[in-house]
Amino acid sequence: MRTERNLTRLDRVFARLDREPERPAHIDVSRMSRHRVVLFAATLAFYLAIVWAVSITSWLVRFDWQVMFFRPYQQWPEIHAFLDYYVVLGQRGPTAVMVTAWLGWRSWRQHTLRPLLTLGASLLLLNITVGAAKLGMGRLGPHYAITIGSNEMGLGGDIFPSGHTANAVVTWGILAYLASTPRARRWLSALSAVTSLGVGLTTVYLGTHWLSDVLLGWAAGLLILLALPWFEPLIARAEAWIFALRDRVRDLRGGTAPAPAPAPVGAPVMATQPSPADGGDLPARGATASRPAPARAPVHLAPGPHTARSERTPVTPVGSRRPPHADRVARTATTTTSARPLTGG
Repeated sequence: MRTERNLTRLDRVFARLDREPERPAHIDVSRMSRHRVVLFAATLAFYLAIVWAVSITSWLVRFDWQVMFFRPYQQWPEIHAFLDYYVVLGQRGPTAVMVTAWLGWRSWRQHTLRPLLTLGASLLLLNITVGAAKLGMGRLGPHYAITIGSNEMGLGGDIFPSGHTANAVVTWGILAYLASTPRARRWLSALSAVTSLGVGLTTVYLGTHWLSDVLLGWAAGLLILLALPWFEPLIARAEAWIFALRDRVRDLRGGTAPAPAPAPVGAPVMATQPSPADGGDLPARGATASRPAPARAPVHLAPGPHTARSERTPVTPVGSRRPPHADRVARTATTTTSARPLTGG
């Protein structure tokens, strides 16, 4: 009886991806163009300028304190409830779940793992770069500031740059990066820029970040988006490796080794004896050489010698159907001349 292996959900997902073995032609993989390199260099210069301005306690730090003493959450309390929910658009967990669901559907439709792998690479870069900058500069937030007018750096804080702002830039900007058409890319780029800046200004309104934290977080997220084309070859290799690993696991789980081909029935079996030239000993006189057992006839064939159809005599339970003929002589194998009546004298 033929049985089929039940497919798991993961097998069905990969089966969907296997419907089109090659990436569709309309998917445009971003490349590191000269324009993008110029934008990356300008954003990096802006990033370093913000860090330098805060480290030397310049006018930017004084402006941070002025905004903090202004207390925006007391000036416009009517929008406080709305902004408490809006700031969630910059939190890592909720935004990652929403964007992963959308990009998972894109991977399903386009038969490729590139959208999900690109999101994973961008979030990994975000955690490494922004996390290292936070711990390295150790700036305290407005609610925990100690000395008025100081930059509050090196005191064990972790708010510079703003993680909410950088996460909003990367998470929503990845949708624009993976857009299929230039028009969709422009609209999604503008939408992600407005969303990320809104999240950053919301943290300033709530008093959890300095204004300079938001500017540096926005630059940190933009640097990751601009640097993603450098990681496209690595993403392509990771996708190929995942599919190859999937194939090996599938072969181990459901594959069986091919059975050896059976020997043909009735094939002659040659029994060889060792010769003195080969270094073997001849069997002693009187000893019987062991012969291989004759091949057994298959089950579907009748045992015994095979006879031609013309040599068979149909037999019924009451005897032969042929009428008796006394004048006929049975043919024998040793008869060479036919029996004829003798005539003449």
